Amino acid sequence: MENNRQNQTNINWYPGHMAKTKRLIKENLEQIDIVYEVVDARMPYSSKIRDLDDIIKNKPKIMIMTKYDLCDKTETKKWIAYYERQNYNVIAMDIEHQFVKKQILHLTEELLKEKWEKLEAKGLLKKRARVLVVGIPNVGKSTLINRLVGKNVVGTGNRPGVTKELNWIRISDTVELLDSPGILWPKIDVGNVAYNLASLTAIKEEILPLFDVTEYILRMFEKYYPNTLKERYGVENIEEDIVETMELIGKRRGCLLRGGEIDYDKVVAIIMNDVKSGIIKNITFDRIEDLSENK
Repeated sequence: MENNRQNQTNINWYPGHMAKTKRLIKENLEQIDIVYEVVDARMPYSSKIRDLDDIIKNKPKIMIMTKYDLCDKTETKKWIAYYERQNYNVIAMDIEHQFVKKQILHLTEELLKEKWEKLEAKGLLKKRARVLVVGIPNVGKSTLINRLVGKNVVGTGNRPGVTKELNWIRISDTVELLDSPGILWPKIDVGNVAYNLASLTAIKEEILPLFDVTEYILRMFEKYYPNTLKERYGVENIEEDIVETMELIGKRRGCLLRGGEIDYDKVVAIIMNDVKSGIIKNITFDRIEDLSENK
């Protein structure tokens, strides 16, 4: 896939519930004390909501990087440092298997300490902290909420668009969460962002041609993770004509139709599922050095 094709990608995709979500957040903003922004550690730039600060104004915010067990930690740590230099409060965590509730709640209390002290100085009781949880689709937002609550109170799924409405959920006597549907910005036209979102299933599969997305994934592996390409698919180099590479993978993985023809749809499904399901780990598709190109 040529870079100019990636750079010219222009997706206009703004479902009505996303526009509604932004409106409802603005309407409820006065009730919100702090914001948890959930991003995918495998794409810390692509999965960050572009206009979130415009929506939440000056509310304190914690960026929670999920799927930390699946990312290339060397690259993701560069992004953590980048955001911390911009005064973000960042927590990176494997919320599926190594969730640490205290870490998040402690930082929440630290960020709200001054506000609570002012209330006490006026003789007012400390209120329950009201937390807005936001993120693009399929970054683990619902899983995070379920871990914070300690039980499954919101639906989860390895696909975008599970949560549909804003819902208040009490997790303790001191903290209450406002869950929100996944948000995207109206136009995705920046660098490789659209392909990163599609590769890691943050946008619905029909938005970009799956064959193109699969080609993008393979070329990212060739560029950054050649060992993964070789060990998982038995391929050392991607041919200029991607069909030749897909044919080779199809033969090695037994993706054959009657007569020995390659089942290319099956090859695409295998590669997409390898990334989607987390079979392939230690990958981060966003790169700090590409940041100037993405702005």
